[in-house]
Amino acid sequence: MKCPKCGYNQSKVIDSRHADDMTAIRRRRECEKCNTRFTTFERIELQPLIVVKKDGTRQAFNRDKVLHGLVRACEKRPVQYDLLEQLTNQVEMELRELGKTEVSTNDIGERVMDKLMHIDQVSYVRFASVYKEFKDVDQLLSTMQGILNETSK
Repeated sequence: MKCPKCGYNQSKVIDSRHADDMTAIRRRRECEKCNTRFTTFERIELQPLIVVKKDGTRQAFNRDKVLHGLVRACEKRPVQYDLLEQLTNQVEMELRELGKTEVSTNDIGERVMDKLMHIDQVSYVRFASVYKEFKDVDQLLSTMQGILNETSK
């Protein structure tokens, strides 16, 4: 494994443990040249999942993009990063369990929003405003009214 600091390609594993609900292994490593410590993750290579975007283009599913969107939506909110990683893992697992090789961005966004609404409603509105591309305040108010109706049930 290449050292992120000096680029040397020899390192030793200091610690290994399971991560992400036993779907990955987290390894602490130490560079044998500069002694810098860093973390790597080892995951099972799964069948590629292709995302069909709104404009019809296709690209490989990237869980980091989902996680990044969640982190942005939850900035300055009391939502722990570990919870966002769990949500991302749940969404990816649900998509893979569909048994399809292609999923739409709509399907991904709806799954994320459904889970995020139960975690933090402000973050939900932030995520929805980007995902649904709100054009005006009426769309925002409509979404917020939907949240109020949902919580009053």
